[in-house]
Amino acid sequence: MLVKQRTLVFMSIPFLLWLFVFKYVPLWGWTIAFQNYKPRRSFSEQEWVGLKQFKFMFEDERFFLVLRNTLAMSLINFVLGFVTAIILAILLNELRNVMFKRVVQTISYLPHFLSWVVAATIIQSVLSADGGIINEILLGLGLINEPILWLGVGKYFWSIMGASEVWKNVGWNTIIYLAAMTTIDPAQYEAAEIDGAGRFQRIWHVTLPGIKSVIIILIILNLGQILETGFEPQYLLGNGLNIDFSENLEIFILKYGMNLGNYSLSVAAGIFKTVISIILLFSANALAKRFGQERLF
Repeated sequence: MLVKQRTLVFMSIPFLLWLFVFKYVPLWGWTIAFQNYKPRRSFSEQEWVGLKQFKFMFEDERFFLVLRNTLAMSLINFVLGFVTAIILAILLNELRNVMFKRVVQTISYLPHFLSWVVAATIIQSVLSADGGIINEILLGLGLINEPILWLGVGKYFWSIMGASEVWKNVGWNTIIYLAAMTTIDPAQYEAAEIDGAGRFQRIWHVTLPGIKSVIIILIILNLGQILETGFEPQYLLGNGLNIDFSENLEIFILKYGMNLGNYSLSVAAGIFKTVISIILLFSANALAKRFGQERLF
């Protein structure tokens, strides 16, 4: 079998080498989490401290605050990302005007290609207390009496992050759902229409079941990344006023690793994040298998 597929095997060799060099070889660095690591010492000179770094991490109140922020932002992004992408994909699929559909798709895709540096600048401008469009609209409608410093109030940060992620990625996230919808047999829609099903009934009984397997696979994959909330948006939009709500695990790792020089603690936090992600991935896959749904393996 491998001989017949030797061309594909040879083509996969560069990827396997990349995977080994950049994903598996660096796992050697996990040993730092079990040491009192000092950069100028050789590996044999490092002081081994066992689980001391993990114990310190779990006794640190700041770590649990950061973990709360990470989970909250991740769950908000998870739910909003799925719901908005599926709704937009269904709406686009129902459009019959091809030109208008392409325009809407293009407009919704564009923010995805902006770097977070540019996107954060736009968000800060929109939310600015001095002439920001959101404050201007709310003032014009009489919903507020004075401008609000949105990024200066911690309790608003999670909502701002959720809305920003939707604005930036909803168009891009619809691509896979639109592709899945093209595989649905048009005869199913015709049969449903003959049976008297309206547009919403056809969506509920034909479109959604037709993309159910794709939805489940994406849920499993995204559950495995539930602690991956990103770094750039939180770092760029965070400040001293909202830090108790904006600091996530990535920023926590950066702070201890680069700013404070505690590389061992930062690696321990990274290991914690990876282990939890693996557990969630396998758990979600097992649940899908138990209920007879599509799964990864």
